[in-house]
Amino acid sequence: MIDIIKMAVAIVFMSVGAFFMLTGSIGLIRFPDVYTRMHATGKCDTLGEVLILAGLIIYQGIDLISVKLLFIMAFVLITSPIATHAIFKAALTNGYEMWTKQGRKRWSKEEHK
Repeated sequence: MIDIIKMAVAIVFMSVGAFFMLTGSIGLIRFPDVYTRMHATGKCDTLGEVLILAGLIIYQGIDLISVKLLFIMAFVLITSPIATHAIFKAALTNGYEMWTKQGRKRWSKEEHK
């Protein structure tokens, strides 16, 4: 009985993680500029990967493989926001325009003080 509950919880975690990965991929395709695309993929992919890894840990049980999966989860949680920030900074430095309701415009520090 416990194995069935453990498998059901693992399937729920992995299914929700796959849903977030799918929505992040759709956001990557559908959003108009690099900044909104980064937001969709940065948030959804990180959460999706963590949920899938958590589901795998629940399915596997406590052993060396689940410890390795925990390390991978920590690595994803640390590096994904840093990579998203680096891409955002590079896009700003190179002058990519952002999409607004008035059309595309370039970000400037003077407007946001």
